[in-house]
Amino acid sequence: MKVFVTGGSGYIGKAVIEALNRHGHTVRALARSEHAAQSVQSVGAAAVRGGLGDLAVLNDAAAHAEAVIHLAQARTGEEDLAVATALQDGIGLGAYVHTGGTWVYGDTDGVADEDAPWNPPAVVAWRRPVEDEVLARAVRGGRPMIIRAGLVYGGDNRLIDTLFTQPGRKAGAIAHIGDGLQRWALVHVEDLAELYVAALRAKAGSVYVGVGGVNPTARDVAQAVSHGVGLEGRTVSITLEQARAEMGPIADAFALDQQFTPARARDELGWAPAFTDPPAVFARG
Repeated sequence: MKVFVTGGSGYIGKAVIEALNRHGHTVRALARSEHAAQSVQSVGAAAVRGGLGDLAVLNDAAAHAEAVIHLAQARTGEEDLAVATALQDGIGLGAYVHTGGTWVYGDTDGVADEDAPWNPPAVVAWRRPVEDEVLARAVRGGRPMIIRAGLVYGGDNRLIDTLFTQPGRKAGAIAHIGDGLQRWALVHVEDLAELYVAALRAKAGSVYVGVGGVNPTARDVAQAVSHGVGLEGRTVSITLEQARAEMGPIADAFALDQQFTPARARDELGWAPAFTDPPAVFARG
């Protein structure tokens, strides 16, 4: 299948391109710079030069594909909706996989699934109208799907590395917010990449949470990261107010208590996460 990917030069995007190639797909990826073009080419995709603001480029690239995976992070809901519209107009009846996140659910009451009520922190509250519009295409003959990814780890660890690991190295202890007993719905980047590939065969209107099904506490993760970077398990508690001062609004998302099951993706797509012990991965550094 010919697949067009946005965000292909990013942390998740490169893993998705590699997974698509392993499964025999042909990939073209959006690249806003020469560096991004080289990045997507290095993992097996042809570069399409342009950015999220180049709606005509997006529409044309989608029109020449059989499926689209939209991974790039828009700056606003308005921008994300404009991009999704251009891509869905271009792909027509082909598969369109849109990226969301589990943070939109807020705190969960025990182990939740895709049908849990939304209660998003402000940092992701804009997602609801975008996702509603994306899924509305299903009733008009399109094939939209949404993956609401959990907190992604593995490889560069992205947000966890930037907001917790690097500051913790300098401070001599890895921070957790409050008592650290809030659960994190984690997913390894390689498992998530496989879910995106599997979603290409999902039925129109499908929504999947991309989670590994093991939901460690933030304190467990902090201790594992501490061991992984040679700090001998040292952690420190910070208040939510301190976290907001250091991280900005995203701190409220890291303070959420979330547990999710990947059962729907497992049952409908045969997706089986391979990484089921996140703390062990972090502890290896």
